[in-house]
Amino acid sequence: MKPTLLSIAVTSVFFSPCAVANNSTDLPSMLVSADFRPAEAQDIPVSLTTFDEDIIESRGAQHLEDVLNLAPNVNVASGASRGQYFQIRGIGERSQFAAPLNPSVGLIIDGIDFSRTGGAATLFDIEQIEVLRGPQGTRYGTNALAGVINMQSKQATNELDMNFESTLANYNTRSVGVAVGGPLIKDTLLGRVAVHTYQSDGFMDNDFLGRDNTQNRDEITARSHLKWLVNNDLTIDLNLLHLNIDNGYDAFTFDNSRNSLADQPGEDKQRTNAFALKSDWQINNAVSMESAVTYSKSDITYSYDADWGFEGIHPDEYIATENFMRNRENYSFETRLLSDEAGRMFNGTTDWVIGAYFLSQDEDLDLISDFGNLQNNYQTYNTALFGQLDTALTDRLTLISGLRIERFEAEYEDSNGLDLDPSETLFGGKLGLNYQLNNNHMVFTSLSRGYKSGGVNNNDNLPDNKREFDTEYMWNLEVGLKSLWLEGDLTTNITAFYALRRDAQVKSSIPVGVEFEDSIDNAARGKNIGIEADMDWLINDQFRVFAALGLLSATFDEYENPELEAGGFNVEGRRQAHAPAYQFTLGSEVYLNPSWTLRANIEGKDEFYFSNSHDAKSGSYAITNASLQYQQQNWKFTLWGRNLFDKDYYTRGFFFGNDPRDGYTPKTYKQHGDPRTFGMTVSYDY
Repeated sequence: MKPTLLSIAVTSVFFSPCAVANNSTDLPSMLVSADFRPAEAQDIPVSLTTFDEDIIESRGAQHLEDVLNLAPNVNVASGASRGQYFQIRGIGERSQFAAPLNPSVGLIIDGIDFSRTGGAATLFDIEQIEVLRGPQGTRYGTNALAGVINMQSKQATNELDMNFESTLANYNTRSVGVAVGGPLIKDTLLGRVAVHTYQSDGFMDNDFLGRDNTQNRDEITARSHLKWLVNNDLTIDLNLLHLNIDNGYDAFTFDNSRNSLADQPGEDKQRTNAFALKSDWQINNAVSMESAVTYSKSDITYSYDADWGFEGIHPDEYIATENFMRNRENYSFETRLLSDEAGRMFNGTTDWVIGAYFLSQDEDLDLISDFGNLQNNYQTYNTALFGQLDTALTDRLTLISGLRIERFEAEYEDSNGLDLDPSETLFGGKLGLNYQLNNNHMVFTSLSRGYKSGGVNNNDNLPDNKREFDTEYMWNLEVGLKSLWLEGDLTTNITAFYALRRDAQVKSSIPVGVEFEDSIDNAARGKNIGIEADMDWLINDQFRVFAALGLLSATFDEYENPELEAGGFNVEGRRQAHAPAYQFTLGSEVYLNPSWTLRANIEGKDEFYFSNSHDAKSGSYAITNASLQYQQQNWKFTLWGRNLFDKDYYTRGFFFGNDPRDGYTPKTYKQHGDPRTFGMTVSYDY
């Protein structure tokens, strides 16, 4: 049998990626914190996927990229040591080089905005991940045009809690993590500390250097949390994060194999220190106030061997390396007032939220390249006012109305003499209706407006009138149904959406020899239409089934590329990049006895275009994952495997000429996704 057919046959018996405690007789429920008010996932009127720590553990997952395939209509782009760029419903950035980046998908870790820094999404001691699809303009503003990924680490509690975890896997992979939490002063001051180290040789062989670790991963994550229960009305939380990522980058080859010939392989490094200080104050029985101050500082190095070879293969003029060294410093402040039961408006029918937000981001780039050096500084300031009303029109029908007004200001200057200060006022929001059919079924519909601020092109070959591009807006209409069946043993969710992108920001990348001339312009109008559905069924005490499906039609129905005469590409009428027409997961878990749990799933997606600048595609694929877990009291032993049939699939691609042996003929070059990986994770929880 072919590997794909065999994987489907195996997985028809054992379906799911989900994980619950052995002997569980209930489906897990998760309190989602990404909205203004925490609520159960089934009660939030948004297309939503959640992952808990059991899913992370059962997959041997170390980074967000290892779980996102389970979320329908969510994709990941690499071009680095990790998948660091995220797309939701076909919208999102796929890379960053010299130009500043304004993201379409927000990444929030313990309340800290890492939307430009996806490498920070390591997973040890992460309790839950929430993926919200569609514009989240009222809550998150400019970084949430397509959606938001919210990650929450485990919090300190009043009970002593200790966790130890160690993993050994192929490719010389090993990791160790320790977390300890509990009361420092009983009922007053609670604390938690988690430290994790992860190393792997990676999945490339460098034949020129005779090494198998030029794409290595070496990551240290340290988290801590302090909770101060000041009194019955006031709680203060402090989250700290330290990251030391020292990964290699050696991903592309002339023959699209895993055998590199680079004589100067690159690096993908990150040093981050960050904190979030949050307070929750119950002012009285009518109003509470939530406030947060965050700060993060990251030093990031991204470099690569641009010629992919060694002296003797290329003519001297094509021997090149590029080194992008960035310093990012962000701080934010947010405060909001929320009504409680006694503070509801309009005869007690309406809950309300009102707030203010400020975000400052400062990024310095020092590019050292054989194609030319560049230094630039990009500072942005976002100031916003927002509010939302949740009005009970009847006992079952609720109207949601939200609005956010945001002032965006930027300052850009570089060593080529470019000095720009774009600014604009943005607004977005939401109108929605939720109808509770009964205790088990909720219908929701919403019309939302998302936005992404404009930015700067630092390509010297562009005329002055193309150095800035404007805001992108999107109108999004959704209709969904969230249901519980069989006395809660079966949950189903289905959402249909229709989105119109206006002044879509489209990146054009024109190959000039072995270099690229990049620029972004408001070149297009697009439609992103689709369906997201999932189900989770606890058939009996021994068997659980899980499935999810995403269908997506994402096209540019109008496209005006100002670079067409210079060799630009016209994608009018074509699918948008990194927007597969379908994605799916199908799986189950079997509780063999009180100690043993077997899990397996198959996940896949349709082919997708790598870029809006050429027609190179990824190819469709399906991969199989499985795990076998033995639990005895506080110990767990998990044997896991991902991509068990070693299916080739790809996470990033380019189309240009880089191989001197065929006269630099343009062709598709691809970065592989992870091959077959398997290992054993041992954990102890107290």
